[in-house]
Amino acid sequence: VPQIVYYFAAYAQLLKAGKVRFGDKVDFCVPTGNFGDILAGYYAKQMGLPVCKLVCASNANNVLTDFIHTGTYDKNRPFHTTASPSMDILISSNLERMLYYMSDKDTRLISMLMNDLSQWGAYEVPEPMMKKIRSIFGTGWADENQVREMIADCWNKNHYVIDPHTACGYHVFEKVAPAEGAKARVLLSTASPYKFPRACCDA
Repeated sequence: VPQIVYYFAAYAQLLKAGKVRFGDKVDFCVPTGNFGDILAGYYAKQMGLPVCKLVCASNANNVLTDFIHTGTYDKNRPFHTTASPSMDILISSNLERMLYYMSDKDTRLISMLMNDLSQWGAYEVPEPMMKKIRSIFGTGWADENQVREMIADCWNKNHYVIDPHTACGYHVFEKVAPAEGAKARVLLSTASPYKFPRACCDA
């Protein structure tokens, strides 16, 4: 619930700065592992915020990226310990909530998918539902080298220090084209660089 406020606050800042006019649609790029913060963006959209696309940025544990691309959620993969530990997740618990809405609240389907995840470590979402998901959510990911490069790049270009989680988003932000109709783009910075001094200073 508190994270929903970020999206409205960011939109208000864009309005105040004259970057958008009231009603213009905006893209949001969100570093996420557990799908919580980006789910808040979906709720903000449902509440009326003019969101064009929500772009999910992953680290090397790119289970969400693969899911949105393929329609198959598969946690049966190597687990990577990265410089962005809050995103080191193979089971994104908040994804279940998004699937509930995308399935038109089909509790039987969601229960079946979650049972498949529990029993087999994977599930496959029907293509019509995936089409709906992809119309709202974009995706991309960054490996550890790219994270280091992005921390350095952001510092060199903007004299602004970002943490490794935000650096995943920064990389995806650079790689994923704006959605058609988006008048502005916002990258959510999801952690303080001062919590990760070694990774940031090394970069």
